[in-house]
Amino acid sequence: MFDSADLRSGHRRALHVATVATAIGPALIDQVTTDDASVAWLLLGAYALVAAAALAVAHRWPFGAFLMVLLPLGAAEVGAAALEVRISSLAVLPLAFASYALGAYSALRRAVLALLTGAAVVVFGVWLNHATAPDDRRGGSDVLALLTPLPAAWALGMVARGRREEIAAAERRAEHARREQRLREEQAATAERLRIARDMHDVVAHSLTLLVVHAEALRARGDQLPAWAREEVDAMAASGRQTTAELREVLGFLRRVGQGAPRGPVPTLADLPHLVETARQAGTPVSLRVSDRLTSLPRPIQLVAYRIVQECLSNARKHAPGAEVGVRADVTDEDTATFDITCGPPPADHPGTPGTGIGLIGLGERVKALSGTMRAGPAPNGGFHVRCTVPLRSRDG
Repeated sequence: MFDSADLRSGHRRALHVATVATAIGPALIDQVTTDDASVAWLLLGAYALVAAAALAVAHRWPFGAFLMVLLPLGAAEVGAAALEVRISSLAVLPLAFASYALGAYSALRRAVLALLTGAAVVVFGVWLNHATAPDDRRGGSDVLALLTPLPAAWALGMVARGRREEIAAAERRAEHARREQRLREEQAATAERLRIARDMHDVVAHSLTLLVVHAEALRARGDQLPAWAREEVDAMAASGRQTTAELREVLGFLRRVGQGAPRGPVPTLADLPHLVETARQAGTPVSLRVSDRLTSLPRPIQLVAYRIVQECLSNARKHAPGAEVGVRADVTDEDTATFDITCGPPPADHPGTPGTGIGLIGLGERVKALSGTMRAGPAPNGGFHVRCTVPLRSRDG
């Protein structure tokens, strides 16, 4: 199969062959009725070979191609007059194609210079013809009439170049407009990110800071609290400090637009024991079972797994305080990782805390980004169950 570049190259070659055939073919056909002398055929054949080579490169070197056609044509005409033979008047067609290429592909100064040079060569050729050829072989107004369409071909090439430049300018304007649109969108996104960062700082970070301050104040009076309360306060203070640090990191990332991701270490499955221990200190009994085969998972999957467990433990403390949570992570087969988190039912006297579901929506988006699936809903024991499966290899592979 050919790709688009091959097809374009083939089209260009076919166009060049058609151009050369159209420019040279009529003169060769007409030469049969013009003059069948072998010398005339020799002059025309030599000129045709040079003109074919020139037209093949006219789109790259229009000025040189124009001269390569003009000068051999003049030499062939002068030689034919001196040898008292005729070559077809259609031999001027390659010069018309070269004139078009000159106007279409050459710089304006070079195009005008070549046109003036061609006019000078024609005038010199006519003068030389009159000076050397017999009376019946001299050209005059008929030669000028034959060459009159050449400036028209040159002007047509200039029009084509102008049109091409207009299209290129329109494309540049369109690209500039697209860049400006992308810049405006990026600026709007930056402004929104900064607004979110300010709101989170003003509301969430302030509340967390107060929570940590109160927890530390209670720790300072730990000798006045029972043992179980001191443990709860210690866990609350540690959790608050950790959450505050993570929030500060996120806010810093939102403000550091264009400076890359945060430089802090990305949580992995190796951090799950510490996360689970923190939840236990906060009063949530947790059982953790992680397969050894998961230690070599890609970092993006490990980060998502950590966030899944973190969100589920947070929801358990909020909606079912004291309920047991089971965390299971394994590789069910050679290309799928499975994460199951099951929370027990809430205490009977728990009033219930309504949730927004934003956390689970965010988890679902994370899992979906890795081509995985997530199911979340009531468990048979009256609690809540979250199951996520993530393929370790692309499904398209």
